[in-house]
Amino acid sequence: MKKEAILLPGLNYQVEFLFKHLIPKPKKILIAGSGAFYTASLIAAHFNTSVDLIVEDYQSLLETRLLGENNPSVNVKMMSFENTDYDEHEFDLIYAQASVSTPDRNKIVKEFKRILKYGGHFCVGEIVHLSDKYPAFIKDIYANSHLNPLRIDELKKYYIERKFKIIQEENLSHTLKDYYREVNRKLDESTAELEPSEKSYYKKIINRIKHEAHAYLNLGGSKHIGFYLFLLQKD
Repeated sequence: MKKEAILLPGLNYQVEFLFKHLIPKPKKILIAGSGAFYTASLIAAHFNTSVDLIVEDYQSLLETRLLGENNPSVNVKMMSFENTDYDEHEFDLIYAQASVSTPDRNKIVKEFKRILKYGGHFCVGEIVHLSDKYPAFIKDIYANSHLNPLRIDELKKYYIERKFKIIQEENLSHTLKDYYREVNRKLDESTAELEPSEKSYYKKIINRIKHEAHAYLNLGGSKHIGFYLFLLQKD
C-alpha cells in the first residue's frame, strides 16, 4: 500500500506509534472518527485482519464508503460514539485520532471502555490546550469544531481515574504545524477543482477550516493548541 499523509491531527505519527508499542496482535479492532479510512486500511493491513470503522454522521458515511469501496477489510458503519451497537468486551483494540476531544468525551470514553475487552488497548490522540488562559479566537475554534479540550496536564489524570493503565504516551503538539500546512495545501487543491456552485455550497466549511489553519499558523495558536497521545490498557 502506497504511504500517504493521514490528514488528521497527529498525521501518521499516531498510527506509527501504535505499531511500535502495541505488542500483542489484536484480532477485533474498532476505529472511530471521520477522515480515518486510510488509517483503518493501514491498521487492517498491519495486523492482517478486518476492522470496523464508525462515523457519526451521514455525510461522513457517504464519503468514507466512496473512498473505501475497494477495501473489503474495512467495514464502515454509522453510529453514535457514545451509544454503539456493540456488545460488552467485544474489541481488543479501539483507535481514536482526534475524535473524542468533544463535549461528549465522558460518555464516549465510558462507551469505549464498555465494549473494550479486559486487557484490551485504547490508542487515543487528543486535542489539548497548553495554557490556562486563551484568547477569544481559540474559543471560537473550539466552538466551531465542536471541541472541548482538556489541559495537557489534566489528561493523564483523566484516564487514570477511569481505570486505564498508561502503556506509552507522547506529546505530538509539534506535529500540528505540519498538519495545518498540509490542510491548507489540500484545501487549495480541492477548492481549485470545485465549480462555482460547489464553492458556494461548501463556503462555510472551507472558511472554517481556513480560519482554523490561519489562527494556528499565523496568530499564535501554537501557544494554546496541542495534541497528546496515549496507548492505554483497560484494567
